[in-house]
Amino acid sequence: MKLIGPFKQVVTLANLPLRGKLSDEQLEIIVDGGILIYKDKIQQVGNFETLKSQYANIEIENVEGEQIVLPAFVDSHTHICFGGNRANDFAMRNAGKTYLEIAESGGGIWSSVQHTRNASGEELLKTLLERIDFLISLGITTIEVKSGYGLDVENELKMLRIIKKAQENTKAALVLTCLSAHLKPRDFQGSNKEYLQYILTEILPKVKDENLAKRVDIFIEKSAFQPEESKDFLLKTKDLGFEITVHADQFTPGSSRIAVEVGAKSADHLEATIDEDIEFLAQSETVATALPGASLGLGEKFTPARKLLDAGAIVAIASDWNPGSAPMGNLITQASILATFEKLTTAEVLAGITFRSAFALGLEDRGRLAKDLKADFVTFKTNNFQNVLYNQGSLQAESVYIGGEKV
Repeated sequence: MKLIGPFKQVVTLANLPLRGKLSDEQLEIIVDGGILIYKDKIQQVGNFETLKSQYANIEIENVEGEQIVLPAFVDSHTHICFGGNRANDFAMRNAGKTYLEIAESGGGIWSSVQHTRNASGEELLKTLLERIDFLISLGITTIEVKSGYGLDVENELKMLRIIKKAQENTKAALVLTCLSAHLKPRDFQGSNKEYLQYILTEILPKVKDENLAKRVDIFIEKSAFQPEESKDFLLKTKDLGFEITVHADQFTPGSSRIAVEVGAKSADHLEATIDEDIEFLAQSETVATALPGASLGLGEKFTPARKLLDAGAIVAIASDWNPGSAPMGNLITQASILATFEKLTTAEVLAGITFRSAFALGLEDRGRLAKDLKADFVTFKTNNFQNVLYNQGSLQAESVYIGGEKV
């Protein structure tokens, strides 16, 4: 066994409820604390000196200076496997060009599809691992990664195989999601409905055979797939044995209700969610995932996180890191800004980027510092945990631990 500490503050997030609003007074904060680890699991969290005296002949890893420790963060929605760059999209959008005008000039999602299809596997793997390393440096150790820039059998499988290969080359935990239903590719000869059937019959069986992903996502929106065809697709996807998640209510409302009706693990975006659908989400097990990076990238309103929490929803926060609408990738900065605009407590933000986000991925073995949970945590050189969000991402992580080992 190994004891790590002492930490000025250990913020455990233990005993916090999965859903609904939280006050900072509910946070368990252990002063001068330590974390006792056996193999890759937490055995005990408590006062460092007390733990040290209770266990003889254990390895001690001393922490230098004043540091606080938090559970490692979870980013439950990213698109970080991609080729190319869409800086021109950002410039055009800020200059007042519409989505259609940008697409017609060669930008938009189709631009990323073309760049990703043309990129070599080596190039995609290299840039993917670089982005994963950046996320680890922020204290993020569990990362969902979507396909969705291939949009045919060959290239969707190429993306998922590369993401799976990345998992073999990083200590972070990657959760693979098939997003072949990102939009109908321009070179597909047929309707939206026919393309969704193509995914069901040609792509997903191969994904399942190779065990490339256990999750499937779809973008329900006027510019992508319509509600009824999407609902039918999601139900058939579940019949194939996949978990499902949904890009919902980004620009128009209604699709979050579909996510709940089909039993999706999460409904992500929700910037356009209306009050009656907030109540519908709040009474479900579907996680409401806010993606503030997309709001910042597009200049759109934020997910109504305050209303969702007050209604009793399970609210997670993820980065949506992608080359078009959310190029920043810094979850801590985004979550801090969301907190400012939506008036979220520190406890609500920390829960949203740890155990609540893990729950959106079907993972309940991480996101808190408690016995028998995965020993993933992040330290910051400060004497007050509030400084992490107060500095809006500029306070760098000091050390990141995965399975009890510093990376």
